[in-house]
Amino acid sequence: MLDILHQDDALLAVNKPAGLPVHRSKLIGPAEAFLVDLLREQVGGELFLAHRLDRATSGVLLVARSAAVAAALGEQFMGREVHKQYLAVVRGWPEPAEGAVDYPLPGSRENGPRREARTRYRRLATVEVPIPLGRYPRQRYALVLAEPETGRFRQIRKHMAHIHHPVIGDCQHGRSDHNRLYRQHFGCHRMLLHAWRLRLTHPVSGEPLALEAPLDPPYRALLARFGWPAAPV
Repeated sequence: MLDILHQDDALLAVNKPAGLPVHRSKLIGPAEAFLVDLLREQVGGELFLAHRLDRATSGVLLVARSAAVAAALGEQFMGREVHKQYLAVVRGWPEPAEGAVDYPLPGSRENGPRREARTRYRRLATVEVPIPLGRYPRQRYALVLAEPETGRFRQIRKHMAHIHHPVIGDCQHGRSDHNRLYRQHFGCHRMLLHAWRLRLTHPVSGEPLALEAPLDPPYRALLARFGWPAAPV
């Protein structure tokens, strides 16, 4: 059963599990299950995706009950009226501790035209672990709050990699040696990027809607192991 965070006659918000693709796509390829199919079996009726999350990313996903509501939500996303907050574990300690990555990105095709893309970030916690890797006897990692101001394809993943602090578990834009370290030493087999909070205007009532998706057990266990806060602020 999918964890439903919010449900009314107009829309639903689901806590998407890491590794579950949202819908069928040539970019995704074959999969055993898709979120939209599972959700349709769970709640019934017509469903329309309002936005997307990468297969490896977990967290808040909005699904509309009608094409009109999906279009209204899409306008809010396009108009940058939706406030998004992600939690990410990254390699190294980003400096400055708070800043922004302003770096144009292509779409799903790397050779496509680049468009404006901006992500604000804030370092929430740090850790140094005594595990040798390469030429370093100890490794540094940080918990980061990322707030994308635009919605480009894999924006946070690409932006963090661009500033040399890739998201742990990112197989396309990250560091395979650090991903392997997390699997071997911490038993962590997922990408550590989570769509944590979403704030928007309800497309029917016009009231503010604030959504928050709890972290899954593997992510929470890693925070506990590092002595990081279970509920970052």
